[in-house]
Amino acid sequence: MSFPSTLTLFCRVVDNFGDIGICWRLARQLQAEHGIAVTLWVDDLSSFRRICPEVDVQAPLQQLRGVTVRHWTSMEGEFAPEETGDVAIEFFAVDLPPGYVEAMARRAPRPVWLNLEGLTAEEWVEGCHTLPSMHPRLPLTKYFFFPGFTPKTGGLLREAGLLEARERFQSDPAAQRRFLAQLGLGDADCAARKISLFCYPHAPVAPLFEAWAAGSEPVCCLVPEGVAADAVQRFLGGEAKAGAARTQGKLTVHVLPFLPQDDYDRLLWACDLNFVRGEDSFVRAQWALRPFVWHIYPQDENLHHKKLRAFLGRYAQGLDALADFSLCWNGAQAGEMDKLWPALQAETPTIAEKAGEWAQKVLEIGDLATNLVTFVRSHR
Repeated sequence: MSFPSTLTLFCRVVDNFGDIGICWRLARQLQAEHGIAVTLWVDDLSSFRRICPEVDVQAPLQQLRGVTVRHWTSMEGEFAPEETGDVAIEFFAVDLPPGYVEAMARRAPRPVWLNLEGLTAEEWVEGCHTLPSMHPRLPLTKYFFFPGFTPKTGGLLREAGLLEARERFQSDPAAQRRFLAQLGLGDADCAARKISLFCYPHAPVAPLFEAWAAGSEPVCCLVPEGVAADAVQRFLGGEAKAGAARTQGKLTVHVLPFLPQDDYDRLLWACDLNFVRGEDSFVRAQWALRPFVWHIYPQDENLHHKKLRAFLGRYAQGLDALADFSLCWNGAQAGEMDKLWPALQAETPTIAEKAGEWAQKVLEIGDLATNLVTFVRSHR
């Protein structure tokens, strides 16, 4: 039997859909492509269900697409060493149940223990990727594993066949029309500039809607139910529930249900411009090869602005309109949407050209799941 054969992944949902979105994609890929029996512990099954409708929110234990899913309700409990996996991954520095850690220390051989960190383009990550940290009391070593954009990091999540599936979809206009029709879009919507909108509540959506409505070309904005709820509700003049739509000026807004991950990928592939947030949709937008604007998860003391600038420094060189728009969208720089939007609109062909070059560069690092398995095997 190849190593590792079992792996346990612990996820606490902080960013509603981003944390579980990443962990669910990683769990599925490790099971499907590396033949590893994965157990995913997650504390919020309701958020999980929004992106994976098969989830039973009442079930303490369930099997989903080959992955064992356990509802993580407590830090209590005792575990036997054989209940731990060959690998333990804590996502984003979550504390593991003390009883589980004790059981890992009694296991022979001991598990490879990783802290899978959040994605950032900051340079310091290269010096910290794969660094070990000794447990202060137990004979255990934890390794930091950073996703990233350079060969000195773990790369980005990308399952086998993703790029080929995207290419087939984007080269098939009929398949795109069928997909968009399922979401309630008609011919006029499909002919407009299609924009998906996924952001945190503090994004300046209302002035952007005004700029789109007063613009020179038709815009069809697709927004999941519950996202930018205040601005969408004001625009609609009514409840922003899935299926609601309204046109004002050049702008039509459609409210969508939350989509399963695979359908969300198709939405990103079908749109001309994507607004994404957090980490999971941010990564998927890069593989979509379409222009995108990132709304980064807010942190104390505006640390997220440093992360945003670090990414723009790598991605948006020579793309001044994208950089200015992104900084304003994230509150890192002042600006007016009625000026920023036309500039971004004019730059989108150039952004689209550079998206392929960027994806090729990141592709050469290898995918996060494979790099993670390679690292684990080297520490057996």
